[in-house]
Amino acid sequence: MYEMNFDPRKGKGSFRKEITAKTETTWSSEFTGLQKRESLICSQLERYEKLEKKLLETKELAELAREENDEQLMGVVQEDGMQLYAEVKDLTLKSLMSDEGDTNGCIIQINPGAGGDESCDWAGMLFNMYERWARKNEFTVTTLDYISGDIAGCKSASIQIDGNYAYGWCKKESGVHRLVRISPFDSQRRRHTSFASVKVFPVVKEDDKDSAIDSIPSSDLRIDFYRSSGPGGQHVNTTDSAVRITHLPTGIVVQCQNGRSQYGNKAFAMTMLRSRLYDRLLRERNATKEAFYSSLPDNAWGSQIRSYVLHPYQLIKDLRTGYETSQTELVLEQGELEGFLKACLSHFCPSKN
Repeated sequence: MYEMNFDPRKGKGSFRKEITAKTETTWSSEFTGLQKRESLICSQLERYEKLEKKLLETKELAELAREENDEQLMGVVQEDGMQLYAEVKDLTLKSLMSDEGDTNGCIIQINPGAGGDESCDWAGMLFNMYERWARKNEFTVTTLDYISGDIAGCKSASIQIDGNYAYGWCKKESGVHRLVRISPFDSQRRRHTSFASVKVFPVVKEDDKDSAIDSIPSSDLRIDFYRSSGPGGQHVNTTDSAVRITHLPTGIVVQCQNGRSQYGNKAFAMTMLRSRLYDRLLRERNATKEAFYSSLPDNAWGSQIRSYVLHPYQLIKDLRTGYETSQTELVLEQGELEGFLKACLSHFCPSKN
């Protein structure tokens, strides 16, 4: 994919000329990518121009209020200034989500590490945290797969979050998350440490479908049907409704047993498989960023990206960005992740890499 050095002062006409010049010698797939990038940048440019116009109007209004010594008018200026600041901040964050796939929805896959019931419970807490964050921000949430733990939490879970920029917001959540707390499963009330891994993949949009993703030969797939495990009702546990799909060329394995029918579970599993293949395609197209997208470290000590300490003190800290908060309940129970997500966007800004 070509890198476009876009200057908003030159306007949309200049960018479209660059698009035309570049695509005359490119392949059709690259041309499609450039068209999508043009649409995204032109949309951001329109917001930029509106904000620039609003800034000039606010400055003129402020000068008038100062000259007239009008306190009421100055109050209006302050309100406009606060709104303008919020809009500029939002546009700045959106401009950091410029990689291919950032505007897509995402699939978040959560797996507990070693630790039995403790880790399963922690994986379930993470699942709830991401679900609450998504619903609070008015994304559409679909549970693709959820295998309940023996006592609490889950043995594995996959959740799909649909909406603009869902993947852009969540993609840096991939990694190992560590919890320290007094165990609710320990009669002696001792402190325990649990781990869970989180992997985030972009959802494939209709206009993103590559031929290798959209049309997967049946010969490349091994599809196994088996009986669902865990609670879920009489029908779920007495029929072979669960589906496991293995993509033979890559070795990628996905599974789904959340639904009651083979057809529904197979459809969800194929959605996850296409998402995994699309993520693989993006990694190949962005070889220079392979360090981030490489295999996640072990679910154990020294490999975590974020620590959630609930005892002896309360602190959640991202070990990559340094961002931290003591408001642990807001994060875990209400999905208040904005501070961590924004810190990651700024920390991993392309201009810093």
